[in-house]
Amino acid sequence: MTNQHYGQFCGLARAAEIVGQRWTLLILRDLSVGARRYSDLVAGLPGIPTNTLASRLKELEDAGVVERSTPAGSERAMVYRLTPRGRELAPALDALSRWGAAGMREPREGEIVTPSSITAALRVAAGDGFVPDSWDTIYDVRIGDIDAHVVMRGGRITADPGPAERADVRISAGPGIRDLLAGTLSADEALSSGAVEVDGDPELFARFAATMRVPYSASLALAGEAAPPEG
Repeated sequence: MTNQHYGQFCGLARAAEIVGQRWTLLILRDLSVGARRYSDLVAGLPGIPTNTLASRLKELEDAGVVERSTPAGSERAMVYRLTPRGRELAPALDALSRWGAAGMREPREGEIVTPSSITAALRVAAGDGFVPDSWDTIYDVRIGDIDAHVVMRGGRITADPGPAERADVRISAGPGIRDLLAGTLSADEALSSGAVEVDGDPELFARFAATMRVPYSASLALAGEAAPPEG
């Protein structure tokens, strides 16, 4: 590890040595959404120097948080993924996302959103991810030029990047979705104002609006300028 050591036999100090470097948390955020090729990480983290990305990945590998593998039976390039120890960071990443978003207002000039940041924001909105077992609904969520999808099924909520193969409801929105997710705009108001367009059952959309909730300031993270799709 090339990280600075704090010289303390302390769990928080040790964690900070591993994840406290610049760009490391965003690399972990992207890998928490799914396995990524090196080129995917470069595309999803505009502005990261390639030598910094290579260094951070090596440090995370050395710490047992990230691993490399080549997909079986595939000619695709090597991919990076979180190890079981790396996946244990998910609650901490979500908590940090909520905490950081609480200090946000409007996006700063040049700030963007990416497929991974949208997916991560939807996962934060899903909270603990528990819904009635009887629910079985797939939502396509398109924010600007970025697609993600939310599945409410079998008592759980999941959010993943990209469009769903089959969707019960398709939601298209711009920055106005932040008010919907914050609860300051009802489902009916979102539709009537044009902040959100929906193709599908309005009652299922109302369920989405009532279930997916983030603090108002956190939902501002969905209002940035979209980056090019990853990969």
